Amino acid sequence: MNISAHGASSLVRHIGNLSAWLGLALVAVVSFNVLGRYLAGIGSVALQETEWHLMAAAALMGMSYGLNQGGEVRVDIFYEKLPPRGQALVDVVSTLLLFGVAMVIGWLSLAYVQSSYSINEGSPDPGGLPNRYLLKAVLPVAFALLAVQAVAMLGAALTRLVDPSRSPTE
Repeated sequence: MNISAHGASSLVRHIGNLSAWLGLALVAVVSFNVLGRYLAGIGSVALQETEWHLMAAAALMGMSYGLNQGGEVRVDIFYEKLPPRGQALVDVVSTLLLFGVAMVIGWLSLAYVQSSYSINEGSPDPGGLPNRYLLKAVLPVAFALLAVQAVAMLGAALTRLVDPSRSPTE
């Protein structure tokens, strides 16, 4: 893997590790909500909304980390029968498509965030969270991160295409 692909992959790993901490925050918020509701009879709409905000951010930021760690689902019926150069070619094409889709979704989501920001969108529920655009802003960031991961994967695939003797992790 070349230096720029390694740097992109490293960035995704670091952000993925940070987003994993959102899981801990989610567990803490859910636990507090459940214990508060059942033991003390108190509840908060804002804390309930915080739960799904944390879940959405963790899932969106975690999708590129999942690819980074090889957690994607691949149908290997034909792929495994291809020679190494053929596998690398499939990886190049699929990664270019991934990059394109990530960039388009990221670009289109910018208007969505801008619209939310311009009206200072908040929760429609009484006691809900204000500034919903902050959650929506995770969309273009997450898809930009997915595009960065695609660049890292493309670098590795191109290296294997040029030199099929190299392993996917080199």
